[in-house]
Formats: sequence, structure tokens, C-alpha cells
Amino acid sequence: VLCDNVHVANILRGLAGVQVLIAGGGVRDSDGAIVGEQAVSFIRQFRVDYAIIGAAAVASNGDLLDHDLREAQVATAIMETARHVILGVDQTKFGQSAPVCIGRIAQLHTLVTDAPPPTAIQHLCDQSDVRVILA
Repeated sequence: VLCDNVHVANILRGLAGVQVLIAGGGVRDSDGAIVGEQAVSFIRQFRVDYAIIGAAAVASNGDLLDHDLREAQVATAIMETARHVILGVDQTKFGQSAPVCIGRIAQLHTLVTDAPPPTAIQHLCDQSDVRVILA
């Protein structure tokens, strides 16, 4: 497992049969995310089967957005290296805005959320063959 968060890495390291590789870079105090150019360079060395990302906002036009440029750069690199991209967001993220673009819904394969997405988002998912899973 490639990981860009010290808290997640700490949880995964105890699982039998799981080897955890953690990106280098700055550790953000608020949530343990590893951000910065070192993390981006580390991630770009790999081709992974699955990537799980989050976003601060999913705009009604399909933009995936964040507030932190450094985290957005890491998320973009993760999306570029994965064969299957999974976005996990709760319903409060839909229709919101943030200043930094991570990517677009069309780059996803799966959207996992806790409530049906708004009609515009569902339509974009349908157009781009993005599977929506309600958790």
C-alpha cells in the first residue's frame, strides 16, 4: 500500500500481509497528510491498481476541488498513476467550492458517498461511466 498519511499508514502497518510504503514530504499538522513535491515525486514512481482519494468539494460542473494546493498536487499525482480511481466524499461536499482543482469526475471510476449525489453530478457520473456506490 502506498500511503500519503501518517495516521493511515500507522493503521495499515499492523495488518498481516500488508506492506506499507509511505511518501516523504511535509506532514500537515491538522490531519497527518504528507504533502509537497517530495510526496508527488514518490507517488509518480509507481503504477497502482487502485487509488482512493478525497476532495473538499465536488462542484456541480464535475470539478474535484481542494483548499490546499500541496494536497491537490498529491491527489492529482495519485490519480495519474492509478488504473482505478475511487473518490470518497460525504454528501456535504456536493455543490461546494474550493480554490484548487484536483481533477474532474470523468477521471474517476468509482464514487463512494453516503447519499445519492445531486442530479447534475449523477448525470456526469452516468456520462463518464463512473460507478456510484452508496455507503
